[in-house]
Amino acid sequence: MYFGGTGRPGEATSQERRAEGQPPRRMLGHVVQCDGARAVISATIDSEETALASAWTVGKLISINLGSTRTVGLVYSIERPQRRWDGEGSNPLMIFVELIGEVRDQGSLPVFDRGITEYPHIGAIAHRIRAHDLRAIYDLGGRRSVGIGHLSQDGSIEACMAVDDVLNRHFAVVGTTGVGKSTAVSLLLRKALGSRPDLRVLILDPHNEFASSLPEYAVRINTDSLELPFWLFRLEELLEVLYRGREPVHEEVEILRELITSAKHIYRSPGNGLLRRGLDAGSVTADTPVPYRMADVIRGIDDRMGQLDAKNDRAHCRQLRARIEAAVADPRYRFMFSSHLIEDSIHETIGRVFRIPSEGKPVTCFEMAGLPSEVVNSVCSVLARLAFDLTLWSEGKLNLLVLCEEAHRYMPADPRLGFAPTRHALARIAKEGRKYGCYLGVVTQRPGDLDPTVLSQCSTVFAMRLANEQDQAIIRSAIADSSASMLSFLSAMGQREAIAFGDGVATTMRMKFEQLPDHLLPGLKDRTLGGSEAETTQVAIDDVDLAPIVERMRNSGRRRW
Repeated sequence: MYFGGTGRPGEATSQERRAEGQPPRRMLGHVVQCDGARAVISATIDSEETALASAWTVGKLISINLGSTRTVGLVYSIERPQRRWDGEGSNPLMIFVELIGEVRDQGSLPVFDRGITEYPHIGAIAHRIRAHDLRAIYDLGGRRSVGIGHLSQDGSIEACMAVDDVLNRHFAVVGTTGVGKSTAVSLLLRKALGSRPDLRVLILDPHNEFASSLPEYAVRINTDSLELPFWLFRLEELLEVLYRGREPVHEEVEILRELITSAKHIYRSPGNGLLRRGLDAGSVTADTPVPYRMADVIRGIDDRMGQLDAKNDRAHCRQLRARIEAAVADPRYRFMFSSHLIEDSIHETIGRVFRIPSEGKPVTCFEMAGLPSEVVNSVCSVLARLAFDLTLWSEGKLNLLVLCEEAHRYMPADPRLGFAPTRHALARIAKEGRKYGCYLGVVTQRPGDLDPTVLSQCSTVFAMRLANEQDQAIIRSAIADSSASMLSFLSAMGQREAIAFGDGVATTMRMKFEQLPDHLLPGLKDRTLGGSEAETTQVAIDDVDLAPIVERMRNSGRRRW
């Protein structure tokens, strides 16, 4: 790279050019080495030009002029030979760039192509990239797009994403805690909803933070408003609730499987019950989403204990009965076992959760912070499974995004961890959902702990700052194009900054997300207006009433306080 004058006789120095009011030179230097994927550029900078030199740093794109084309390179390293600085004269520099593509003019417009067809020759002139070339590199070629921020290299150039490609082929947002990941997700959702009014969104929100950032779009569902009938749960999901995350007893599982199937027949055809046979009987299993009564299951357990030939099962029957009665009586599980949920309310349940009709609120924030930990996995499994089935049978009439915050909890890299039905339901969306209009958004601070199969299905990735080496390695392995050197900046990026790559952007870009207004930031709670922050905090402390807090602890999820 070459900053300022060339030093040739008769040519003005950069200081003289500034004195004469002339613009600084765009010439940066000359190519002195090229191996096909990378190039080295030799440059010189005068001691007076340190301010100009700051515009050419690691992470910036530069242009190498080859006449009919301009090769685009990414600066990934820069050094001063002998590592010393001459404060009086000129300083030679060596700039190392990765070649990522080339720009050629078509008529009056520049067009960018990934890959290299003509490599730089020794002595080729390298210079600061022109603004219209930079815009061409990130141009989405007519695809439906929205602006989500600006380029880190040039704040005057908007960073855009192709909405349909980001959604239809799934996306991931990764970054360590505190880098603005949730704010970025909220911004992406706002942009997507503004461009795709047909979209429904289900957010699995473990920290109850997204509803405040989407007030005009979102409806909250939490422990007080959730209604998810137990008969919508498959047997494996129900077992997770009854055994509270512990390993089920095989004998009890087989008894429950038989009795649930019988209870469903009793509900559908009172009077026939256990005697029902034929083709229709075989079409109903313990996993079929058909209503039944837990009272009929308990009655079946009692009948089984009374049979002489079942005396060996009596201990298992007693234990199973105790588990069911404990779950039904637990106030934290009222969202499953409330008496009015026995009826066939599947239309109302699905409509409420997935916003059909949307009534102007297409987003459901499923707030899990108050949900008993032993049922979170089962509930997420049910919702993810319903989301896929709903879009599958809608035959293209419904487009639904399932956004999974803290995704590594539900889809861990280690198959021995997590809850298998939840993992399978979300993985099914990742692998097959795009064909039916069911999309997946993955948000995690630990991509190294996430199932690599799921991450590989996300065709667009927004990678924010990652400090962990394992996490960085996972993202490097996911990048498909030649600008992998840009990911070397993952550990040093600023707040709201990200490296976006994949199908949803024109080429890998380092960008900074737009700043959301303070009142739309995720996780903000209602606060008293007026007075100083210290006064507000003191009032909040003095107004705490312990009685309703204790009551809520006793009856978690039972009523609002």
